[in-house]
Amino acid sequence: MKIESLSGDTFAVLEQSMRKRSTDSYPKQEKAVSAILEDVRKRGDAAVIDCEARFDHCALTPETLLVTDREIEEAYKEVDPDFVRVIRRAIERIRAFHEQQKQRSWFMTEDNGMVLGQRVLPLDRAGVYVPGGKAAYPSSVLMNLIPAKVAGVGRILMCTPPGRDGRVYPTTLVAAHEAGADAVYKAGGAQAIAAMAFGTETIPKVDKITGPGNIYVALAKRAVYGHVSIDSVAGPSEITVLADETADPHCVAADLLSQAEHDELASAILVTTSEKLAQQVSDEIDAYVKTLERRDIILKSLQNFGHLLVASSMDEAVRAVNAIAPEHLEIVTKDPFLLMTKVRHAGAVFIGPWSSEPLGDYFAGPNHVLPTNGTARFFSALSVDDFIRKTSIIYSSEEALDALHRDIVSFAKAEGLTAHANSIQVRFGEDEHGTRS
Repeated sequence: MKIESLSGDTFAVLEQSMRKRSTDSYPKQEKAVSAILEDVRKRGDAAVIDCEARFDHCALTPETLLVTDREIEEAYKEVDPDFVRVIRRAIERIRAFHEQQKQRSWFMTEDNGMVLGQRVLPLDRAGVYVPGGKAAYPSSVLMNLIPAKVAGVGRILMCTPPGRDGRVYPTTLVAAHEAGADAVYKAGGAQAIAAMAFGTETIPKVDKITGPGNIYVALAKRAVYGHVSIDSVAGPSEITVLADETADPHCVAADLLSQAEHDELASAILVTTSEKLAQQVSDEIDAYVKTLERRDIILKSLQNFGHLLVASSMDEAVRAVNAIAPEHLEIVTKDPFLLMTKVRHAGAVFIGPWSSEPLGDYFAGPNHVLPTNGTARFFSALSVDDFIRKTSIIYSSEEALDALHRDIVSFAKAEGLTAHANSIQVRFGEDEHGTRS
């Protein structure tokens, strides 16, 4: 990999490179997604089934869209019992972390009798999308389902693409059952998002859709926002490692490659104050790539979106990290906790040499569904908050309203909303001049 010195020109090139990963860069796919959404809205199950035949090359019927209890039982027979136990241990850790995020309703009472509060309620129905087809992602199942379960969502549906044989990956099904999915449907891509957003004869409409996917899934989620809520428009995976001369180049290289193997559009960036470390990491990557299974994907990812950036100081390095706003940030320095306090923009921060990013992907407990492509500036990790809604509660006594009513009338008239003002005035028998009759 090429080693670059941080400068204004470097940032300009980096920003231009990252923009290519945005959902705004795919007009052809956006047109195709729009057609799929409209087709599913009009034809329901029939459109979903046609799309599954076309894209996932599998023959389904309305009766086989829903995964059956028997299929779940068969999945358990195919999954190693030891891995089932691993799933259950992961669920315990993920649930324990998300339990800390729960919010409760609250009320406050004023001396004049006014009662104000906030009622926290779970969504009635949530839809989770889990990628599939070419690979199984049971970890994504857990990360999406568990916060919804902790929030108390009434019904949780899951859509995932089947293989050519019409079956869902056994590990995906086992993870869904263990995490508490109420129903699993065989549907992938934009057609799955459309089905959950609009509803079909078989797949119910949901209130919110969460979960990662390819560019078609991302574009579909963006398009249906407003019909339903979504978590975010997720892009390809990314990692930034902030390191100094104390970091182990062998481990740093391994961590960068752990994300580069995800996707040809994945981004892997090292920001360091040590040119020697940058060169060592580059050499380690060259050696690793010769032996890794997903070599072709890794090479394209690193060629287009991989960077080894050398900063003149740690302050400059931190500024670079905040500008990148990475999905995953590893801090591998002699004083990582101090630097952590200076980082404002990152989806998840991994501190120290033993906190490798895959720890967060699978087992630490925090959610691995994270903001990408710089959106960590304003988006957060998927959480229990994504599956609740908050309703404001207002009760006023006559005494409380009387104490405030002239101020309310003043505001309403300042905005030219005289009917608003009148709604308050009539309760106190006042004429339009604000005097009691």
